[in-house]
Amino acid sequence: MSRAFYDGTLTPAALADWRTGRLAAVLRHVTERSPFYRRHLAGADLTAVTPADLTALPFTTKDDLRREMYDVLSGPVSEASIYYETNGTTGAATPCPRGARDIATSNAAVEEAWRRMFRTHFGERMPVVGLMGPSELYAFGDVFTAVAGSLGACHVKIWPESPRVGFAKALRLIEELGVEVIVCAPALCLGLAKAARHHGYDLAALPVKLFLVLGEICTPQFAANVATVWPHAQVRPALYGSQEALCIATGADSGRLHLSVPNYLAEIVDPDTGAVLGDATHGGGTREGELVLTMLVDGIKPLIRYRTGDLVRITPAPPGATLPGPVVEVVGRVADRIPLGRALVHPGELEAAVLHGVRSCLGYQVEVDHAPGGGDQVTVRLDLLPASAGGPDPAATGTALAARLERLTGASVHVIVDDDLDPVTHTGSFVSWKAARVLDRRTAADPAAEAARKVAHRYAVTT
Repeated sequence: MSRAFYDGTLTPAALADWRTGRLAAVLRHVTERSPFYRRHLAGADLTAVTPADLTALPFTTKDDLRREMYDVLSGPVSEASIYYETNGTTGAATPCPRGARDIATSNAAVEEAWRRMFRTHFGERMPVVGLMGPSELYAFGDVFTAVAGSLGACHVKIWPESPRVGFAKALRLIEELGVEVIVCAPALCLGLAKAARHHGYDLAALPVKLFLVLGEICTPQFAANVATVWPHAQVRPALYGSQEALCIATGADSGRLHLSVPNYLAEIVDPDTGAVLGDATHGGGTREGELVLTMLVDGIKPLIRYRTGDLVRITPAPPGATLPGPVVEVVGRVADRIPLGRALVHPGELEAAVLHGVRSCLGYQVEVDHAPGGGDQVTVRLDLLPASAGGPDPAATGTALAARLERLTGASVHVIVDDDLDPVTHTGSFVSWKAARVLDRRTAADPAAEAARKVAHRYAVTT
């Protein structure tokens, strides 16, 4: 099915049959083998369920996963191929084992996306790939090792936050090995550049040509800014996914993410009420809201109507798209929406306003306080390259940025150029974009902000 989907031979009728058959198989699988789902779905009318209407089924939430733990699994851990778990930064770490079928179906989407991306950038040769992400109890290292191996691309695991590596060694290996592709969180694109300057490297002389990013939002404005920092590198999405839900969407060279259609039924719901706003897999037009997934692979931990907590915008794939499947734009976490001035701002909106037209920025942080006369006071700290290194005019950059944010929110905005930002700004993929980028002094720190603060020292790039 995956092969037919990616080579364009999958007909609508065949896909409809696949979705119907797989949904029935997964529902049988979880009600027979998962203690949680046997109880959770006991009151549901399974005969009323179709791929186009799943509303007879209750949602599965992150709280369910934290409470039920191993009872969510459809089988014992011994039947899995490998055990992972969530990082547990804002709650109990939950088990996320993967079986052979889970791994094969999820990785197939990543492999196809990389094959097309690499062909565009490197022709028939394979680049050296640097993997900059955690491996212990986390799928990052195994997924990309397997995909690189399947494609015949050499890879090196050089996560700078690892005590065995660090930024100095990572940069040395990038230079010595000719690493052209780096797979990492978006924030690391800028952290690595700052570390390179600190250690005396000329960014124009390093071989990096392509950043494949994942783990947090990456707006087009962020990607455009990275291209002004790294003279020969571009930013593209690697994938959008999670430990629990695997690879939900994969990146194309257009900068778009495309839903892995054979593996999921995707719904869009109102994040506040749970009302269904549409089937994200079919239909025209744009749908925006919280993404809810039903997994169609009857592996070790298929999830039914799983509320991801992610705000997304779904649109049909444009004509001539290099990958099939609807386009998924990740707007941010539901929990990361920020009341600011007169607006409730999504993370993607805030980052776009901060970085629109900004170049040579090595990092940013948004601080929010109560204004003395009422309302909100916003301070944006920007780490800009100096003019001697091709940086922009700080005054003009700050004036334009303040005007954009004031139009968006109605809050009072002040911009400060600061080359010594809090290291917490580099922790986004470990905790959350909001915990890394927004310091909100109007309320007490939430668990995510506290978790980011505890690990921030690991992400300092100059010490």
